[in-house]
Amino acid sequence: MALQLDQIDRRILTILQQDSTIPIAEMAARVGLSQTPCWKRVKRLQDSGVITSRVALLDPHALDLGLTVFVSVKTGRHDEDWLKTFASGASALPEVVEFFRLSGETDYLLKIVVRDIAAYDRFYKRLIATAPMTDVSSSFAMEQIKYTTALPLHAV
Repeated sequence: MALQLDQIDRRILTILQQDSTIPIAEMAARVGLSQTPCWKRVKRLQDSGVITSRVALLDPHALDLGLTVFVSVKTGRHDEDWLKTFASGASALPEVVEFFRLSGETDYLLKIVVRDIAAYDRFYKRLIATAPMTDVSSSFAMEQIKYTTALPLHAV
């Protein structure tokens, strides 16, 4: 059963999604609690698995990682052994920042972040060596129109 979230929990999560380094005193003031109850709520959200980690988000362009590629993979095999091999091989490649199994015509979708086309080519050769695939198709992002890591808490 999912943890029941009230309005204060949602406000805490919204604040943390914007800035996870906010001091507990400031967060408590913003949500209308004293520090101890606010800290206990954050701890409960962490202990229950709602908050999975706190990280720094990096600017890929500042790190010369300006090429985002979406890789669609189709396979003729859908057995557990193939999936284990492919999933572990692809997940081990650091350029893979997101990895999904899909319904529909495409079996898997990977989001790749690399420096340039040459770096993507090197990545591609390592990817196709992980497991047999029927088709691998790449789409290069031309422009990022929206990016967020924040989940839509108003829908919860």
